[in-house]
Amino acid sequence: MNDLVLGVLELALFVPAIVLHEVSHGYVSYRLGDPTAKMRGRLSLNPVKHIDPFGTVLLPLLLWASGGPIFGYAKPVPVNPHYYRDYRTGMMLSGLAGPATNLVMALLAGLAVRLVQVAGGLAVDVASTGTITTLGWILYAFYYFAQLNLVLMFFNLIPIPPLDGSRVLPLFLSDRALLAYHKVEQYGILIFFAMLMLLPRVLPFDLLGTYLQLTVRPLMRLFTGIG
Repeated sequence: MNDLVLGVLELALFVPAIVLHEVSHGYVSYRLGDPTAKMRGRLSLNPVKHIDPFGTVLLPLLLWASGGPIFGYAKPVPVNPHYYRDYRTGMMLSGLAGPATNLVMALLAGLAVRLVQVAGGLAVDVASTGTITTLGWILYAFYYFAQLNLVLMFFNLIPIPPLDGSRVLPLFLSDRALLAYHKVEQYGILIFFAMLMLLPRVLPFDLLGTYLQLTVRPLMRLFTGIG
């Protein structure tokens, strides 16, 4: 029963993490003069407007059923960089808005974990009774939400299209290099998934897992005081 409740809880927490991530892209883009997301109704906090049938529903369910970490994505919020006064700066700011939002949510959840611990939330009596106290569930929810947001943040900061980190690259490219970059960018998703599948076969270690361990774990200790 605990495993089932944990799975439902994790799936439920996944939705606000990715929805707020996407909305923040559109909101910052809107503040920079781009009305695209607002005109298409994508600045709404209604999860239905952001659900991708595969990325938001099927993929997390498949990962949960297989015992893997829950992960996925929402429908990308549309932005039109032609509205920006400065293309490079606008792309960077709108791109980093999502990870920045995840960082803020992780920090707030981490602070909540510390408050719950002060209130006695570590009273989890699983060993003797197989049950978890109410504060124990609350503690886990905040801890998991902090961790999930940090994973989303650092994952999206990888500088490979279509991830958000790639929107920082134009700042360092000449006009000629930027044109070449845009030609390659359309194949970014294929390059990214090819790397995910091939690198574990080539490298003697899990590159993505190591990256997330080195980035997420220290901040989790800092934010929550656990670990």
